[in-house]
Amino acid sequence: MKKIICLAFFASLLMATATPAMAQLKSTYKKALFIGAHPDDPETCAGGTMILMKQLGCDVVSVYLTAGESGIAGKSHDEAAAIRRVESADACAVMGVRSLWVGQIDGYAEVNLERYAQMKKIIEQEHPDVVFTHWPIDSHRDHRACSLLVYDAWRQLDHSFELYYFEAMTGMQSMNFTPDEYVDISTTVDLKHKAIMCHRTQEPQELIDDWHGPMEKMRGNEFQCRAAEAFVHQRWRTSEIVK
Repeated sequence: MKKIICLAFFASLLMATATPAMAQLKSTYKKALFIGAHPDDPETCAGGTMILMKQLGCDVVSVYLTAGESGIAGKSHDEAAAIRRVESADACAVMGVRSLWVGQIDGYAEVNLERYAQMKKIIEQEHPDVVFTHWPIDSHRDHRACSLLVYDAWRQLDHSFELYYFEAMTGMQSMNFTPDEYVDISTTVDLKHKAIMCHRTQEPQELIDDWHGPMEKMRGNEFQCRAAEAFVHQRWRTSEIVK
């Protein structure tokens, strides 16, 4: 049975008064990390949820594994990184969230003992209640690397935070993604798109029109709302799996 995570109690915001569920949500998630491989990944994959959590009083951090060094044709790594850091700063300002940079290189993401330790240290220092990152079965090697690093940190930190996977351009990048939890982003999707548009070098309108816009509508249809983002909840006990 598919279910919505606590965030989807956001529907109660449509009512005039707060509900006990909303109060529980605010006290449960005090800090959230959204960890993406590239500067536009957290925004495109889960921007609506990021904005929603921020509105609910959660400290939200957009974490970038790389600075998109290989993402602008004709630019050196340093030149591209400088441009994309500015774009990310603009997107984070729109969403009202903080950014954090891991320091790997776009297209050359590494998974080794040093990088495992680096991701663990970053997450441990931030001390989040919940982390969102890439679904591990993905055609982009940086996405796969990011997912594995976060998953290992979750294990090494004794499952001290909730872990969710988001999807990226499903069908071309994320593969075999079958969500078990949804967030209704009907009231934040427009602001999410405004944040995506800050990534001016990445053909943002095409990202919205051809990929993430249709995905938001599809997940919204599945969850019976205007627009939704979908996730897979990583559980470490068999008894936690909802049947």
